[in-house]
Amino acid sequence: MTVVSSHNDVENLTLIFTAEFDTNVDRVWQVWEDPRQLERWWGPPTWPATFDRLELRPGGDARYYMTGPEGQKAHGWWKVLAIDVSKRLEFDDGFAGEDGEPLDLDDTTRCVVTFEEDGGLTRMTSVTTFTSVEQLERMSEMGMIEGMTLALGQIDGILAESTVTY
Repeated sequence: MTVVSSHNDVENLTLIFTAEFDTNVDRVWQVWEDPRQLERWWGPPTWPATFDRLELRPGGDARYYMTGPEGQKAHGWWKVLAIDVSKRLEFDDGFAGEDGEPLDLDDTTRCVVTFEEDGGLTRMTSVTTFTSVEQLERMSEMGMIEGMTLALGQIDGILAESTVTY
């Protein structure tokens, strides 16, 4: 099923994706919690991600990079703000230098992901909030909407595999 809707709301400076998965919420949560599963979908297929660090707890950090088709690397970071396992994840996201450290703390987005289970189906909603219209437009021009749609589209394949325990 995957992405059922996306909405670019310039007035509220948000980009909203809703995806549905034919499995329970705990299994969907695993694709965020396990860095090896997260790597398989966080970037679009032509820009796969590698997570060097994933501390999924309030105050925790993530450091990652996505590798482009010609070997170029785009580095990013997260600061986890809040977490309610299998229900809600909130983090700031931004660009990083080659060392994985944030480039500009004023050029971040806030992402809130919620998970709801309804009769064995899980709805995952991701709301990214931007600091300005200019930032939203710049990220849209960089292909964020298409990239996130393609990235989310990879989750079904991961979920079809057996549940991973670690």
